[in-house]
Amino acid sequence: MENVFADISTAAVIVAHPDDETLWAGGTILMHPEINWTIMTLCRKSDLDRAPKFFKVMNILKAKGFMADLDDGPEQRPLEQTDIRQAILTTLPQRGYDIVLTHGHKGEYTRHLRHEEVSQAVVNLWKQGQLKAKCLLLFAYEDGGKKYLPRPRKDADIVIDLPKNIWQKKKDIIINSYGFSPDSFEAAVVSNAEAYELKTSKDTEK
Repeated sequence: MENVFADISTAAVIVAHPDDETLWAGGTILMHPEINWTIMTLCRKSDLDRAPKFFKVMNILKAKGFMADLDDGPEQRPLEQTDIRQAILTTLPQRGYDIVLTHGHKGEYTRHLRHEEVSQAVVNLWKQGQLKAKCLLLFAYEDGGKKYLPRPRKDADIVIDLPKNIWQKKKDIIINSYGFSPDSFEAAVVSNAEAYELKTSKDTEK
């Protein structure tokens, strides 16, 4: 079902943090250089460490990067959906793309509130027509309630097996560009398959 990317010229990836775009969709981005990719992160614009690394990675991915600066403190206080939606609409350079990728409803592992909040905001903007796209792709991973590292969900609509060179480049970005240790959680979850839940126009009516 990877033909969802056929005849696609513009795509947006909307994530909570710098590195999420690579962890959950980096292989997809690398495999489709013909697409004009826009990548937006909702947090860490003022992070003097992560922000420069994010833009370095944008050069590697040949994507246009945009950052907002929503709270991402260790307390992870819930954010207002109106604030998240407003940040998306004011930070993205345009309101319409052929396809939009973002976090799954329950995030990708147990548990990161920001991932869940961003997913909810993107889906609602799309359903309301404020963010236009032919379809949405929601990252489809799970960790069995912390029993194992995140892996593609068995009920994923699309699973893309990454060629070894693409998987290696994805891992190199996490370790060498973002600076995570080879023994880190982030390096460990770099999967050789990427998975998505597909939402099309019929889902806007639900």
